[in-house]
Amino acid sequence: MPKTDPAFDTFSSDCVIRVEKALDHNLPATTIEPRNLHEAMRYATFNGGKRVRPLLVYAAGTACGGDMDVLDIPACAVELIHSYSLVHDDLPAMDDDDLRRGKPTCHKVYDEATAILVGDALQSLAFELLARSTDRIPAETRLNMLRILANASGSRGMAGGQAMDIDGVDQELSLPELEIMHIHKTGALIRASVQLGVLSAGGSKEQLAKLEHYAKAIGLAFQVQDDILDITENTHTLGKTQGKDAADNKPTYPALLGLDGARQKARELLEEAHDALNGFDGSAQRLRQLADYVVGRKH
Repeated sequence: MPKTDPAFDTFSSDCVIRVEKALDHNLPATTIEPRNLHEAMRYATFNGGKRVRPLLVYAAGTACGGDMDVLDIPACAVELIHSYSLVHDDLPAMDDDDLRRGKPTCHKVYDEATAILVGDALQSLAFELLARSTDRIPAETRLNMLRILANASGSRGMAGGQAMDIDGVDQELSLPELEIMHIHKTGALIRASVQLGVLSAGGSKEQLAKLEHYAKAIGLAFQVQDDILDITENTHTLGKTQGKDAADNKPTYPALLGLDGARQKARELLEEAHDALNGFDGSAQRLRQLADYVVGRKH
């Protein structure tokens, strides 16, 4: 992990504890039937994730004066969507990966059918939680949050980006085409995380616009750094198979721009994210530090 401010480390740690406690409370217990499915859902969710998307919910929400208690459910919702996407992404029909965060992937521990159902169930639970979340978020706002998360997850968001990624194998994409793919695949859920944080906190339209710009830059920067790490780090550090993108002949930023060019692109996106926070006071410090973390991380 890159060197960070101790105060940010404490904030991150506290947020991870919060969201994992909320996830534990809201995921079905393994004593409830179907026990195998509920056990697999928990395996897929509690496997050492960095919880970047919940961190974005908390950081964006608190930047707009939000209450951490109110932000717990939106943070859970985005992490459940993310966890489902990873389970499906690892399936043989998708990226066909045996490792996720240094552990066997869900379909390896259980089986492919169970992994598919895990993804389906985690996705459904995310929307259920938002729909029945605290009365401290007005019903109209919750409806808007459901729309945002659905859009970020579907064909115009994450699922659409995954389809583009599959179609892009063995293809030469231009930089704009590659960015469009990752704006959907990775960026959509990152933007939704920030939007849900702002809306839960009752943020203004001006705050929402600025943080949406921030999130767009961070979403792309996250993917650029992922592409760089796939080349520069080993399997043990990454927690997933190193060099798999190149082996599968997938379009990546280093393939298109070279490694130095990809690093420069990440730095430019980081600067853009910081610029988007101009006008916020110290309340956006955690968002600034999160941006630094996204570009400086090693896994």
